[in-house]
Amino acid sequence: MKGLNGVVDLLYGAGLPMTGFEMSNEEAVERVCKRFRFAEYCLVRDWIWVDLDVSEEQRSLLEKTGRQPSIVYAHTVIYDSARRWDVGDFVRTSPLHAFHDGFLFKTWNTVYVLLGHGLRKRAALETVGRIF
Repeated sequence: MKGLNGVVDLLYGAGLPMTGFEMSNEEAVERVCKRFRFAEYCLVRDWIWVDLDVSEEQRSLLEKTGRQPSIVYAHTVIYDSARRWDVGDFVRTSPLHAFHDGFLFKTWNTVYVLLGHGLRKRAALETVGRIF
């Protein structure tokens, strides 16, 4: 039950408010295509930036591969350029590679455009692993 409570708290509990891109979906597409011309991208809303509690060994491995211990969970996919997810699906990203312009969360494979307001939270890696 403890694991379930952690997932519920992560997905629906309080967090530190963050602001993403406050423009229309069309403006977001234009902006991401201009900045990352050939990258796959995904517009999301109702998102949560999750800072992962990881061991020093896990942190070191992430750093060696150019990643950071943060992911995004989004309750709502608005548009996915690679058509991996449908409109309205949820998505959990892979770890952060780079963060640009205050709303472009870049992993190795995709640029996630954080639209509207979101939350920032901390969670155990095991808790995030329970979300699929």
